[in-house]
Amino acid sequence: MKLLVISDLHAHNDVLDKMDDIFAKADAVLFAGDFAECFKPETGDAALEKLCTKHDTIFSVLGNCDNEVFLGDLEDKDISVEKALVFHEGLAFAGSGGGTKFTGKTEFERTEDECLSDFDIVVNSVDENGDKSLWNNLILISHNPPICEKLDSFDGEHHAGSQKFTDFILENQPLAVICGHIHEGTGVGKLGDTVVINPGSLGEKGTYVWLQVERDKDGNWSVSKVEECKL
Repeated sequence: MKLLVISDLHAHNDVLDKMDDIFAKADAVLFAGDFAECFKPETGDAALEKLCTKHDTIFSVLGNCDNEVFLGDLEDKDISVEKALVFHEGLAFAGSGGGTKFTGKTEFERTEDECLSDFDIVVNSVDENGDKSLWNNLILISHNPPICEKLDSFDGEHHAGSQKFTDFILENQPLAVICGHIHEGTGVGKLGDTVVINPGSLGEKGTYVWLQVERDKDGNWSVSKVEECKL
């Protein structure tokens, strides 16, 4: 399955019109939030409408620049995985929106615990023996990144990601984690066996990532290819 990974559109909706051939190659689109321009949450509406014209299968969360009540619009479009566990073609998707508290000035800032609580449904779905092996098919989508290599660093030295999210990933080892938020942290990393992807800002940098996953004859999923791209 070929998944198009994007994030941080920030109302640069014209970029989407340059990607029709790219969207056509995707089996599904994973969007890690920030539909709206920073400090202009009202711009998220047009961005959502435009994105939803580009593909029939989208899984998304809110970004820190998106108003929290905007989640209802994502749910109406049936693209939200925030606080949910959604199954598609043998894969499971769960999501967490917003960013951890920083300036206190953007629309949707939360504590680490609040962001992580969106994944309670994942924890509660593990069987009574604590068996997490079923999550070899799980992809997490979070606007806020974990602490992981350069993916949450805005200057190559200081980290803005969530250590608690990192710990959660290492404990549960999902197939892949998609994040955004830190535009400078574009790239691919690993936490244990989990592939972590920050595609960077599609709107401001034109960057995106292809994530290809495959299932073997025993039903086990793996990441077969990750490709960083730029328009």
